[in-house]
Amino acid sequence: MRIPILSLFPALFLTFFLTAHSPPSSIYDHLKHNGLPIGLLPKGISDFSIDPNTNRFHVNLTQPCNSEFEIQLHYDFNISGVLSFGKIANLSGVSQQELFLWFPVINIRVDDPTSGLINFDVGVVDKQFSLSLFEIPRDCTAFDPKGSLFISEKPSELLGTEIVEEHMLRAIS
Repeated sequence: MRIPILSLFPALFLTFFLTAHSPPSSIYDHLKHNGLPIGLLPKGISDFSIDPNTNRFHVNLTQPCNSEFEIQLHYDFNISGVLSFGKIANLSGVSQQELFLWFPVINIRVDDPTSGLINFDVGVVDKQFSLSLFEIPRDCTAFDPKGSLFISEKPSELLGTEIVEEHMLRAIS
């Protein structure tokens, strides 16, 4: 039995159409689909959601972490923002280190892809970086919030002289 070629055309067309227009399957696909580099988010993100009506996305990490590029970025447990072509607006959960201070990144945008530049809006100023820095997702190292706040966790080293004076009083009595 012969199947006419014309009867196969609708099935082939439908298959092509569905595969060509299938929704992105990862947050990295969503970034790429919106003209943004996939390295804006760290490696290994599998848990994300995106609202198809508003393009608001949420990414959940297993732990806060830092990634180092030409700059250092900090990612919180939860990252969210609104995707549009060439831009992430209302971003939360990402901070950028400048000298010794951390600034929240509010928006990320690529104004002109041919320029090779990406802009990070940190509230008070826009910082420009090379798009090539963000071509691939980077490893993200665990962030210890106590590491930057405390010099030591040993009470004797934190209290210093009070411990020494207490030992001196015991020795004298």
